Amino acid sequence: MTEWKTFQHSDNTPAMSQSTPDTTTLRKWMCVVCGFIYDEAMGLPEEGLEPGTRWEDIPDTWTCPDCGVTKDDFEMVEMD
Repeated sequence: MTEWKTFQHSDNTPAMSQSTPDTTTLRKWMCVVCGFIYDEAMGLPEEGLEPGTRWEDIPDTWTCPDCGVTKDDFEMVEMD
């Protein structure tokens, strides 16, 4: 004879911690040659980069639209 056990569903599953690092923060990157700012929140639709496109998701072959340097010549900047 098979014995069936009943398991009570508990809603005590741990919720995501509120102290989890905010991975939704979008950053800004500045060209050190000409000062062009790439804002992840704005993207560059005219360059095929939709709003929200992360810096790391931009191809390494992408170049600054103002002066033509590569991503290596950009630095993350803090802006208000």
